[in-house]
Amino acid sequence: MIELEGVPELIDPVMVAAFEGWNDAGDAASTAVAHLDREWKGEVFAALDAEDYYDFQVNRPTVWLDGGVRKITWPTTRLSVVRVGGDKPRDLVLVRGIEPSMRWRSFCNELLGFAHELGVELVVILGALLGDTPHTRPVPISGVTSDPDLAQRMDLEETKYEGPTGIVGILQEACTHAGVPAVSLWAAVPHYVSQPPNPKATLALLNRLEDLIDVRIPLGELPEDARAWQVGVDQLAAEDSEVAEYVQTLEEARDTAELPEASGEAIAREFERYLRRRDGGGPGGHATADGDSASYLRDNPGGRPRPPKPPQRPGTEDDDPSED
Repeated sequence: MIELEGVPELIDPVMVAAFEGWNDAGDAASTAVAHLDREWKGEVFAALDAEDYYDFQVNRPTVWLDGGVRKITWPTTRLSVVRVGGDKPRDLVLVRGIEPSMRWRSFCNELLGFAHELGVELVVILGALLGDTPHTRPVPISGVTSDPDLAQRMDLEETKYEGPTGIVGILQEACTHAGVPAVSLWAAVPHYVSQPPNPKATLALLNRLEDLIDVRIPLGELPEDARAWQVGVDQLAAEDSEVAEYVQTLEEARDTAELPEASGEAIAREFERYLRRRDGGGPGGHATADGDSASYLRDNPGGRPRPPKPPQRPGTEDDDPSED
């Protein structure tokens, strides 16, 4: 660990982490943590030593000019802290980086060492995966944990996933074994519009995080970006009849599956969020459509639009969100 500044004294800290790469479809999770860092003006106090965890042929350093002086930025994971004000102020420890190339157990142990030293009470790890979900509907968010008591107390799913996992799953299990309460929040990103950014998924993650840790998160321009994203994807889908037909198929499947759940609890949760934002005097309420117009109807940046038949998703992306 490279300590950039002294370890701060924190109030009721929660650690919120996200990692670019396999666990970050549409860059939704890493963008969510970046948003928190930007809106609350986070102060970086530590960074992991890049030499220990990254293959620089996979994640290459970048060279840039600072007043005519060449400098290098190394891929790594950084920790910053933000203070959330209000009647009950608390601190968030933000962990933002890239999924490591090697030594995952040491990587997690190092992060947990800082969590212990800072007195972190809860670790929340954000992730995003590709799924069979239409862009026209609210983004599904799954909250999962390996702790049965935490699942019951916070209305989460207890993970039952078996199969390949990423650093999100490894860090969550490391927290469980260390006795640190941990939750993973997963956003499902439409596989046919997977190219980042995806502000709709980012906004959905932040809304769920807000409910989970009971803080009001300033959303800035995210709701408007989300609406613009959806309008842009709507226009792109309308230009291809096969894609439009496929989206309609996903809509029908989603609406049928969720019909029994469109009930009092979900409506009450949305209304409570609306009241919190109205009473707080902040920017407008929860958006049911979120996004950014720079997306494309692609499986990947170089791919072709999805056909209307149910596709075979990439093996590493169609895993159950409860993996982590």
